[in-house]
Amino acid sequence: MSLKTDSSGGSGMSASSDALGDRFYPLYDRLFGDDSEFVADVETKLAQARMTDTVELYLSRSLGIGAISGLSLWLIGLLLGYGLFAIGILSNEPIIGMPVGNGLVLTIIEMLRMPAIVFFSGLLFGSIGFAVGFGSMVAIPYSRASSRKREINMLLTDSVSFMYALSVGGLNQLEIIEAMAQADDTYGEVAKEFQSIVKETEYFDIDYRTAIRKQALETPSDDLSQFLTDMLSIVNSGGDMQSFLEDKKEKHMRTAKQEQELTLETLELFGEMYMTLSLFPLLLIIIMVVMKMIPNASVTDQMLYMVVYALIPMIGAGFLVLVSTVKHDEPGDGYLSMGSTEQRTETGQNDGLLSLGLVEQFTGEYSVFDRIKNREGTHETIEVLRNPHLFFRDHPLMTLVVTLPIALLIVVTAIVTGSAPTSWGQLLAKPIWGTVIYLYLPLYITTIPLAIFREWNVRHRNAVLNQLSEDLRKLSSSNDTGLTLLESLKAVSDTTSGKLAREFEMMHTKVNFGMSLKEALIEFNNKYHIPRLARTTRLITEAQEASNQISAVLRTAARASENHDDIERERKSRTRMQIVIIIMTFMTVLAVIAILKTQFIDTMAGLSAGSGSGASSAGGAGGGAMSGANLSENIDVDMLSVLFFHAVTLQAIMSGFICGYMRDADLLSGLKYVIGLSSVALIGWTLVA
Repeated sequence: MSLKTDSSGGSGMSASSDALGDRFYPLYDRLFGDDSEFVADVETKLAQARMTDTVELYLSRSLGIGAISGLSLWLIGLLLGYGLFAIGILSNEPIIGMPVGNGLVLTIIEMLRMPAIVFFSGLLFGSIGFAVGFGSMVAIPYSRASSRKREINMLLTDSVSFMYALSVGGLNQLEIIEAMAQADDTYGEVAKEFQSIVKETEYFDIDYRTAIRKQALETPSDDLSQFLTDMLSIVNSGGDMQSFLEDKKEKHMRTAKQEQELTLETLELFGEMYMTLSLFPLLLIIIMVVMKMIPNASVTDQMLYMVVYALIPMIGAGFLVLVSTVKHDEPGDGYLSMGSTEQRTETGQNDGLLSLGLVEQFTGEYSVFDRIKNREGTHETIEVLRNPHLFFRDHPLMTLVVTLPIALLIVVTAIVTGSAPTSWGQLLAKPIWGTVIYLYLPLYITTIPLAIFREWNVRHRNAVLNQLSEDLRKLSSSNDTGLTLLESLKAVSDTTSGKLAREFEMMHTKVNFGMSLKEALIEFNNKYHIPRLARTTRLITEAQEASNQISAVLRTAARASENHDDIERERKSRTRMQIVIIIMTFMTVLAVIAILKTQFIDTMAGLSAGSGSGASSAGGAGGGAMSGANLSENIDVDMLSVLFFHAVTLQAIMSGFICGYMRDADLLSGLKYVIGLSSVALIGWTLVA
């Protein structure tokens, strides 16, 4: 029986891949020995990635896929090599620089040249195909293991705090491990590591010491491996588990702050790199414009197009990818389940047309539930039409369903009526108007509502975190006086203001009307579905099931929350400087290009016009004027004006998304910066042009 989830597709795909692996197993057996370090390393990564395939089958299948892709590209290489001769790109004329005479050697060379080129082109393409096919398959377990390692390290601090709180609440070692294994909706990959320990003990009759030792060897995270090893030593020696977990909690909190500091320092380095890289296209544009004034220069208009429409977006996209390797989203979706049922409770939030609630779980069995679903759908539709702003607040991306057709309709109408330029020449005649119609108007129509409702959604959900640490401290103090957790919720709500206090009052009311406290807590969490809040709620729900006196658990939750607050304040403070650097870099690009347009290009255009009139009146007497005309006759002022405008616009859009991603690790967070910077670009260039 397998302990890990199968990551493969359907049974048909699995059967075909197994057949492919069986067919290529002899090749695997010939290439790799039993003591191969490469095979052992791949086997370790398969276990760390929780992939069920044996290393022999997986590498055999990889060889098969590599052979198929290599054969396919080998045939393409043969056809390409033959095609080079067929279409005349390569001919049978001598191409060797050294003399070979007219004898037998030259005859052999001419005879074998075409087969040799065809053969080597096929061999090259085939080798590339095999390397890509085999290498990509081998890279999958490495990639998945690395992804799991990152998530485990990110969640380990909160996981240790969770286990410490449970130990303070009176749970023993086995109960802590089992509770940790059941918390996969909150602690993700860390919980799955503990699930393996629990399943080893339940299904294979292995004592949990051996299971812990085995998992310490298999986990992809060195930090978790060290934690499990230290835990095993405490278990074997009969030491104090609570003191051990408290020490580990403090250690990992310090480690989390140190890692945050390292991440912020790396982002500062990236900000300086972006300041340099984003100025590179500007320097290229200036150099190309100057070179175009020189007669017989090799600079073409296509090179300018490549810099503006390809290089600027590529630098921005590459920098986003670079930042994503350091700055990651918070793992988890923030939702909690009720435990063994594996079903999420009602959120209490108006989900509109996207979710009709619990009735969807019962439709199809009895007709009465189908009728209820239809009535519920009608009711939800009426509610959405009555309060569309609340629906869009809860689902910001749904604004695109409305705004995208509107933007498309406006653009199509402008094209049909002839208001919008439909050719490059017409765009050169009306550069600002054409860019506004095709870019700025759709950008504003789609992004402004999305940015507004997205910011509203984030602020609405994060409002409960503003007083979370302080209110947890108050709950702990109230619980210390002998009040139950439910009574403490009521006491805090009566003496505290803010959204979280109102939610405490609502939970107290729900429990008084018959709902269990655990359901009320989980429903409150799922209403806001914030990963950080979910981890705190999971900790409290697990502890309150064991005892009503959980003041120590609440203090632990408050301490963990305060640690998150400290990290968040430091992150906002440090990333604010990076955002300022990026914005100032964009303003520098805009200012330099505006000066280049007004003080250089327009001046040269005026010089060209003046020299032309002087030549018509005075013949060839004005040699200096003719020199100015020669310098500027290769410059298309209208084309350069459009390219400059588009360059600063693309720079504004890419800089906006980079600001948002560095701030919150979310591209949608950059929409407000995109709107602001692109507006500055539009207004600035309108004044310049």
